[in-house]
Amino acid sequence: MDTISAFVTLAFVMDPLGNVPIFLSVLKDVEPRRRQWVIFRELVIALIVLLLFLYAGSAMLDVLNLRQESISIAGAIILFLIALRMIFPSPYGLMGDTPDGEPFIVPLAIPMVAGPSALAITMLLVHKDPDRMMDWTIAVVGAWGVCAALLMMAPLLLKALGARGLLAMERLMGMILVIISVQMFFDGVQKFLNLAGS
Repeated sequence: MDTISAFVTLAFVMDPLGNVPIFLSVLKDVEPRRRQWVIFRELVIALIVLLLFLYAGSAMLDVLNLRQESISIAGAIILFLIALRMIFPSPYGLMGDTPDGEPFIVPLAIPMVAGPSALAITMLLVHKDPDRMMDWTIAVVGAWGVCAALLMMAPLLLKALGARGLLAMERLMGMILVIISVQMFFDGVQKFLNLAGS
């Protein structure tokens, strides 16, 4: 995978357009003046977590004795379930019940931006090619930057696209994520079978 492919995959997996209505819903009880600060804080926390997994993820895999194929398959399954909930929304919302008041880390930073699939992909990038850390860092920070820009403009996007427009975008992103998750799953299974056969 090259830098641009990694960037595009991460940008889709972080799903900024699908997250706009979720961010607005979770922040509806927060004072309008404080919302932008909360969004910025949660985005910075998400970036720290993503970079932590990027730089320490390979070591974590080794310590836990986990194989790359396991992470790929597990990430694919989680991404597939999230994508299905985007296409066929639950009455309880994408993430279920959330605590009242101002959110902190959960659910905005984790798992909405730095979700299990995004973290799995960052670990896989390093595990596949540990000599390209600068490329992977650029891909992660670039995808996060696109996500951050769109989420910081969440109120404006709601006005521009409307609730129906955002819902349509969320469904579309869900369909794309289903395709990405299936590809991740087959990649993991293929590598497992290749190792089992060798």
